Amino acid sequence: MRTALPLLRRGVRFSSGPASLAGRVRWAVLVLLAVLLVALFVVVDVLLVVRLRSDLQTRLTDRAALAQQLDGSLSAQQLVSKLEGDGVGVQLCTEDEGCVSTPVAPQPPGAAASDDGQGQAARASRGPGGGPPAGPAPPDQVLRDGSTLFTVTRLDSGAQLTLSVDDSYVRETVTGLVVLEVVGGAGALVVGWFALGRVVAAALRPLDDMTSVARGIAAGDRGRRLGSGRPDTELGRTALAFDAMIDELESAVATAERSQQQMRAFLSDASHELRTPLAGFQASAENLLRADPDREERERALAAMVRESTRASRLVGDLLTAARLEEGVELQRAEVDVVELARQEVERQRLLGTGTTWGVEAAGPLVVSCDAVRVGQVLTNVLDNARRAVGGGGSVVVSVAARGGEAVLEVRDTGAGIPADQRERVFERLVRLDAGRDRRSGGAGLGLAIARAIARAHGGDLVAADPGAGGDPGADGTGPGAVLRLTLPLTPP
Repeated sequence: MRTALPLLRRGVRFSSGPASLAGRVRWAVLVLLAVLLVALFVVVDVLLVVRLRSDLQTRLTDRAALAQQLDGSLSAQQLVSKLEGDGVGVQLCTEDEGCVSTPVAPQPPGAAASDDGQGQAARASRGPGGGPPAGPAPPDQVLRDGSTLFTVTRLDSGAQLTLSVDDSYVRETVTGLVVLEVVGGAGALVVGWFALGRVVAAALRPLDDMTSVARGIAAGDRGRRLGSGRPDTELGRTALAFDAMIDELESAVATAERSQQQMRAFLSDASHELRTPLAGFQASAENLLRADPDREERERALAAMVRESTRASRLVGDLLTAARLEEGVELQRAEVDVVELARQEVERQRLLGTGTTWGVEAAGPLVVSCDAVRVGQVLTNVLDNARRAVGGGGSVVVSVAARGGEAVLEVRDTGAGIPADQRERVFERLVRLDAGRDRRSGGAGLGLAIARAIARAHGGDLVAADPGAGGDPGADGTGPGAVLRLTLPLTPP
């Protein structure tokens, strides 16, 4: 797991602010709550002021309407007594009784106050030029003078009714409410701050679990997982993604470790393979330098040096080929008749394999888009293995056919065969299954690995099939000999 940490360090970095995530969430929620409270309080105060002033105006207009109804049925003093109360000041001026008012008589703005008030009432009750009354004023016309609301109404009898009310208590009520709102809001914010601490901690507990799991994995406990994520929640999806990321990292680390082990084993085997021909070459050279062999012995030493250098050169060439195939080989594709290619490779092997019977079975030409040189190299490696397997006797048959959109080339020999549990292992590098296939008989165990890599580069494959089960790879049949099957797509990938 530690090998993958540099990859994470080079990945996405999250910016860290001056406070923790929980602190930022608490401050954000608290600020939002404060804004909402202020907005709510402002709306409540405005609506309360409007409602209270509307009630005062309604109170005045209702008293004015009541005065119109009671006009003429009650005396001026009785009418004033009926209309006063609830903070409403009343002044009624008539021609007969003068002005009758409550202890605090309302005075409309702009009206000139007289000592007895009777002249003013008489003048107000008459129309222009001392004629009849000018008619009643609209009862719903409410005017303001400072903090006083008033209305002046001309009754049907000609009397002038003035109603007033002081709205200063509205400001006092709103001021008291604002003080209460400020104190209550501050207290609510303080309580909310401490409550948010617990709520946010509970909401962000899955993040603490992720931190604990990550630290446990970093400490070596790679099997730990969150495992409780719900895909319908944000934190649940994060937990599932976290587990998937850890699984992928573990898979990548396991693959890297396995590749390192394989590389170490490969280097060890390659060093061992190279050490043998180099040791033989060195021994022959030292024998020539230290001793003074006769002509025949010198020729044998020189021949041994040539043989060992050839083996070393072939092994190095195979290693380079295998490395290039892993990096990706560039194929020179062309239309190739694989039946004719198989016949050419078999004819070449017939010249080398004395005593071996060779044959090609094909219904007719089969053209495939492939790299003829590379596919020929595959057939050469497979046929070389078959020739060594039969040991100078027996037979090797190559069958070519089209099957399921693929060209199938099967090489069947009558040798000892390949055990079922070794049919995949033969394609590993530097693997030889028995003593009959040692380094003296040729091959360092790279031929089939190179052949499979070339086949897969073409989009096909090379497998060891079961000769006793119709050539199905991986079956546990016990048929004689071995069958190696090469498949190439008829249409290039």
